[in-house]
Amino acid sequence: MFRLHRILSYLAMICCVTFSASVFAADSAENLYQTNCLQCHSTEIYTRAMHRINAFDMLERQVKRCELSLGLQWFDKDIHAVAVYLNEHFYHFLR
Repeated sequence: MFRLHRILSYLAMICCVTFSASVFAADSAENLYQTNCLQCHSTEIYTRAMHRINAFDMLERQVKRCELSLGLQWFDKDIHAVAVYLNEHFYHFLR
């Protein structure tokens, strides 16, 4: 019985850590977006009729180009997180 309790406790802890990490990543992506992306352009670029970006992989590559042009030195996970944030809020591409 004690062993089962210990295993369930570990599983609960792992679930909490995983959930916290995903929430942190979403908050971090929004912060990166608010701090850096909006300095160059408004949200109108994402909602215009003639999108240049028409798939998630193109969106992720564009975020990488913007990151490089601004010299931000983001990690790949940050680039991906910002692309996911933009996709969820503006583009809605299938991934």
